[in-house]
Amino acid sequence: MHTTPPRNVTAAGFADGLPNPERLWAFLAIATALTMAVLDSAIVNVALPVLARELQVDPATAVWAVNAYQLAIVVSLLPLASLGDAVGYRRIYWSGLLVFTVASLGCALAGSFPMLILARVLQGLGAAGIMSVNIALVRFIYPARLLGRGVGNTALVVAVSSAAGPTLAAAILSVASWPWLFLINVPLGVFTLIVAARTLPETPRSARRLDGWSVLLNALTFGLLITGIDSLSTGDLTYPLLALGGAVVAGFVFVRYQLSLPMPLLPLDLLRRPVFALSMMTSVCSFAAQALAYLALPFYFHDELGRSVTETGMLMTPWPLAIAVAAPIAGRLADRFSPGLLGGVGLAIQAAGLALLAMLPGDPATADIVWRLTICGLGFGLFQSPNNKAIITSAPPERSGGASGMQSSARLLGQSLGAALAAVLFGLALGSPTALILWLGAGLSVIGCVTSSLRTLRGSSLSGC
Repeated sequence: MHTTPPRNVTAAGFADGLPNPERLWAFLAIATALTMAVLDSAIVNVALPVLARELQVDPATAVWAVNAYQLAIVVSLLPLASLGDAVGYRRIYWSGLLVFTVASLGCALAGSFPMLILARVLQGLGAAGIMSVNIALVRFIYPARLLGRGVGNTALVVAVSSAAGPTLAAAILSVASWPWLFLINVPLGVFTLIVAARTLPETPRSARRLDGWSVLLNALTFGLLITGIDSLSTGDLTYPLLALGGAVVAGFVFVRYQLSLPMPLLPLDLLRRPVFALSMMTSVCSFAAQALAYLALPFYFHDELGRSVTETGMLMTPWPLAIAVAAPIAGRLADRFSPGLLGGVGLAIQAAGLALLAMLPGDPATADIVWRLTICGLGFGLFQSPNNKAIITSAPPERSGGASGMQSSARLLGQSLGAALAAVLFGLALGSPTALILWLGAGLSVIGCVTSSLRTLRGSSLSGC
């Protein structure tokens, strides 16, 4: 692969971003790969009934086409981020994109459900390679003075991809069969591999080795934690309690073992930095709040208000669109103002929006729903870019991979926690639990607002030291 010569080298010995047009092309590679990875986290949901029918499995089994992908990502994020610290983030990114592209072809060609699951696991591993070092690479693509802008642009890509996922899936399935959901990744993947090989920068490397026991304990801890949380919605608490208990035991052993290592897989040294730890807590709370609303509102619109499936999808659009508007602006603001302050204000706005949604009248007008959702999206967008910048800049440059992996892990943990809480409340509450779920989301947003603001009140610098 072509190596981009370092320019604008800082005192720390690494390039302070890329000049244009290399920066534009490098970010295009990052954005395209991230779009594919985010889309494939949601695009298959729409196709589950079709997959179940054509591959002759029941709906409960078909859900594993989603679960297998998510679990592969969760258990491999930190190991791949750690490996990125050792061998360079560009290598992990490029290899992950290669695996993702080949696995996408495997998904399209799968003639049976077990083959599809195997391909989805490989696709998840590839997606983890992309997600684990994505923000770390952005740190070296953009100069330090423009890093907030780069993080904001990344948040814009994620928001637009998330919003477009169901619509794109429905459009493809209306004119083609389900394998085309995966085939579209192949030409995009090949194009991005070529661009990435020519434009992505080399990055600092640390003298660390990947420890096998750490990888195993990481997989057990996060695998059991996520499956335990997800299975809370089944109604039978036997497996969830066993899985969560196993996660606690495995997590205890994992942390104790990591404390004995000079260069641990779990970046405990970063978690000792106030800015980093508070940013992780803020991220989990905010994504849990968002997941609560994203799961409760479609049922509210469709089942309680009697809106059609199309209308329900359209009503959910203002939130991600508002994020897409706010995230780049917040990224630019993060280059000038405290991320803790911006994140706190953003989550306060999101909390207000969720509270307003919880207080909707019995038969609300569409406009009343839309402006409340827009407030939620603007608040989340104002929080997301500054928070991601705080996470990545609170780690030393050579530890950017660990910080990037933790950022993605916090997002997935928050989303899983929010989904599980929504499912439990749907199962336990009498009548409509929507208002209760939204109030819970508002409460989590307030907690996130407090933890974000503490970064400013403590007077912590972005270095986190």
